[in-house]
Amino acid sequence: MYDEVFERLAKSEFRSRFKLKEKDRLYLEQKGFDIIKSHARDFIAKRIAPAEIPNDGKQTPTKGHPVFTAQHATATCCRGCICKWHKFPKGVVLSADQQEYLVNLIMEWLRRQTEQD
Repeated sequence: MYDEVFERLAKSEFRSRFKLKEKDRLYLEQKGFDIIKSHARDFIAKRIAPAEIPNDGKQTPTKGHPVFTAQHATATCCRGCICKWHKFPKGVVLSADQQEYLVNLIMEWLRRQTEQD
């Protein structure tokens, strides 16, 4: 389902630089995918989904949580990137379906990262 998106992201030098670090892998292993998915849902709902985000473009750190790394790798880090890469317009609240799409994309990226060794 996400293969086309990942193919386009792989062509971006910036997006393809993001990889899970060992610390993130351990955190993911300790918490499990269900907990990490709940974190992703929370981050998307609070930091990305609102129509207006005062610090848009700066709200997602580049490290500190595996979801943050995944957000930058999948262009789900801010509304500008989401508009450019996923065609969800800025200035409107993201629907539940749009939020779930972003969360599932993040989780798929994390799954693929953990399968690479």
